[in-house]
Amino acid sequence: MMDAETNDNQQSAEAGAENIEELRAEDASAEIDFDQAFGSDSGSAADDIENDSAKDGAEPDEDISFEDAFRAEAGARVSLQQQVEALQAQLDERTGQFARLTADFDNFRKRTVKEREALEDKVKCNTISGLLEVVDNFERARSQIKPQGEGEMAIHKSYQGVYKQLVEALKKLGVSPMRCEGKEFDPNLHEAVMREPTSEHPEGTVIEEFVRGYVLGERVLRHAMVKVATPLDPTAESSD
Repeated sequence: MMDAETNDNQQSAEAGAENIEELRAEDASAEIDFDQAFGSDSGSAADDIENDSAKDGAEPDEDISFEDAFRAEAGARVSLQQQVEALQAQLDERTGQFARLTADFDNFRKRTVKEREALEDKVKCNTISGLLEVVDNFERARSQIKPQGEGEMAIHKSYQGVYKQLVEALKKLGVSPMRCEGKEFDPNLHEAVMREPTSEHPEGTVIEEFVRGYVLGERVLRHAMVKVATPLDPTAESSD
């Protein structure tokens, strides 16, 4: 029995060898299209890659529509416009703040200059008002003192020279005396210390000046003390 199986195997092996030789002979005589063979393989590989990418969820660029691209660009423009408007609002706010600060500083500067000038005028007026009493004393001395000899005349001329120098200094500062006699009484310039009924002058006329008044520019340094004319009383004339 073993011999029978061994014979069968040998027969089958011999038959297979004959078949292999026959296939090899046929293969040698057959023409093979390598381009078609590799093209079909590459195409199937590309299909496999495309299928894999589709399975992974990747979408090709051709799937984005024109409407979606236009909508995205419009959204970006709206966002940029909003940013520009916000920056413009900030710029307007900062510009307004700068303008207000500039106006406040200019007002402060003008107010400071005005206050400084007012303070200087006040100090000047106080100083000059104190000197006016010295001028009054010189004028009283000139009207009351009558020099008799050459020595007295020399003294008189010396202090009158000081008086003249003081008056010139006051003029340079802008001080000028009032001329009141014969003018209408003005309460802004004059101070009535006496009233005299008279028919020689119109009512309210300054007929005598007791203390001279002075002004510095348009500012009154000292009011003039004067006598003012009043009308006569008709009853007093009839009794006389």
